[in-house]
Amino acid sequence: MTVTQIIPITKSRSKIYVDQELAFVLYKGELRLYHVREGEEIPPEDCRRIFQEVLPKRARLRAMNLLKNREYTTSQLRAKLKEGFYPQEAIEDALEYVASFHYTDDLRYAVDFITCHENDRSRMRIEQDLLRRGISREILEKAWLEWEDKGGIQDEQSMILELLAKRRYDPESADKKEQQRTYAYLMRKGFSGEQIRRALGLF
Repeated sequence: MTVTQIIPITKSRSKIYVDQELAFVLYKGELRLYHVREGEEIPPEDCRRIFQEVLPKRARLRAMNLLKNREYTTSQLRAKLKEGFYPQEAIEDALEYVASFHYTDDLRYAVDFITCHENDRSRMRIEQDLLRRGISREILEKAWLEWEDKGGIQDEQSMILELLAKRRYDPESADKKEQQRTYAYLMRKGFSGEQIRRALGLF
């Protein structure tokens, strides 16, 4: 494993490139400790320690520190660790580690998110938001079932009517242009065409 380039990120940390590809990040003292020098091979034992001890431990600590401040989905946490230039193996190890203590749980995250937004976001909008956060379709379906088992109920008509009231929409006086504008607004909120037409009195 030949170091082809060392690029400082800060005064204390540097990106290490191996065979022209970014391999990992080390602190200044670690470059000396593990004999990492540009244009030279990293000794096998030092290489083993970097990949099997230093980086996995650091990735675990980074994941734990991130989760102290807020909850992440597995996908979000993976993305944050990638931003830290951890190797894929260290990232997956860290994700398995925090999941083993249930510090990350995509199903729990999804159920909590649904519960939090059941009265202010449409089902479609909630699903779009969770998919963007990396929740899988399979987990999403399980989350809705668990939410329903806990007594979760959504009344999209009431949500639409509340939004219409805020916009001071009057179905009796609204002209065609206002109807179309309002319809498009509600579609962007993730409500179905049927629910919107019913609320706007367009049947």
